Amino acid sequence: MGALIYNKVLAMANHTETQKAKHGLSAVIMGASSGIGLEVARLLLRRGWHLGLAARRTEPLAALSREYPGQVKYASIDITETGSEALLRRLIDEMGEISLYLHVSGVGWQNMALDADKELTTVQTNALGFTRMVGEAYRYFVSRDEGHIAVVSSIAGTKGLGAAPAYSATKAFDATYIEALEQQAHMRGKNIHFTDIRPGFVRTALLGDGRRYPLLMSPEAVARAIVGAVLHRRHVVVIDWRYRLLTALWRCVPRWLWRRMKVSNG
Repeated sequence: MGALIYNKVLAMANHTETQKAKHGLSAVIMGASSGIGLEVARLLLRRGWHLGLAARRTEPLAALSREYPGQVKYASIDITETGSEALLRRLIDEMGEISLYLHVSGVGWQNMALDADKELTTVQTNALGFTRMVGEAYRYFVSRDEGHIAVVSSIAGTKGLGAAPAYSATKAFDATYIEALEQQAHMRGKNIHFTDIRPGFVRTALLGDGRRYPLLMSPEAVARAIVGAVLHRRHVVVIDWRYRLLTALWRCVPRWLWRRMKVSNG
């Protein structure tokens, strides 16, 4: 009898959580196990959001679930695997519904030697995996006629960077892809908002190669900027005025001069 009552109470609690997610602020964050994604998750949870968190490693996600009981569901998703979009849809279904999809997952290296494995891994994650996840989120929001997709691209997508060919190319792809989806959503009469967030160098494990990076930003500061951009439904956000100035100057450089420039941190 006691077990039966406990199961009923647990079912009622889960139903209440789902209803809150349906009628409140709810999001899925892809790449939430560390760095920027983890910090954004913490900020939104403190604001009372209900989150579906996804990453390959689930230990940090489980810790957040314990810290914020009733606000977190999580799943292990490797975006480079074929069929991983079904796992994203399952997580969304467990949430009840969501109003925001935030894509933070990505990899990158400086690769002056043009190591093939690094280049192809970058494409697998930042282009193919990105398309799987963002495309699935887009199809979900199309089915609801509304939603918000935010992605963390990079200032590296502004120009082709010889020091990081695949990284800069895939980040340019990411920005162009959501620009195309934004136009398509408008053509189809769907109320879907898009936010392209472009940070520069951020102090995360991605930059744990021992190099010294200029204008380095903390993940906490970048996360605050991301939350502000999402809440205000900004379209394109270059984080930090110094990077806004830098990228504006880059765009003014003609191609014949750009190819002669050394744009690298070491």
